[in-house]
Amino acid sequence: MSGIRRSAVEGTGRAADIALRVFQALLVLVFLAAGAAKLAGAEAMVEAFDQIGAGQWLRYFVGCLELLGVIGLLVPRLVGLAALGLVGLMVGAVITNLVIDAFSLLAVILLLLSTVVAWGRRDRTRALLPQQQ
Repeated sequence: MSGIRRSAVEGTGRAADIALRVFQALLVLVFLAAGAAKLAGAEAMVEAFDQIGAGQWLRYFVGCLELLGVIGLLVPRLVGLAALGLVGLMVGAVITNLVIDAFSLLAVILLLLSTVVAWGRRDRTRALLPQQQ
């Protein structure tokens, strides 16, 4: 009986790991495209950051953060920390979109996906912290 339970739990763990990997891949693709567009000065990005009113320096800063997040998502040891950073970035994006009255469903979805990955990879993030004696 315990063999059946263990097998079911391992199957669930495997399915969760596969789901997290799929979410990570989606996040990599979206943030790679978004970060590159911001740094390349795509017209839509320039206009979006003009609408925010904080200046174009913010576009470059956010683009760099997105690309750093992509790199972190590709490094197994840093996945949880990178996803946590992207959660912070997307919280800011959602709040900014609400303030300028430009709701973005994509921003909310990216926030949720980043949160799921950060939570699912929390053990990797915890492993980065110094061990207490």
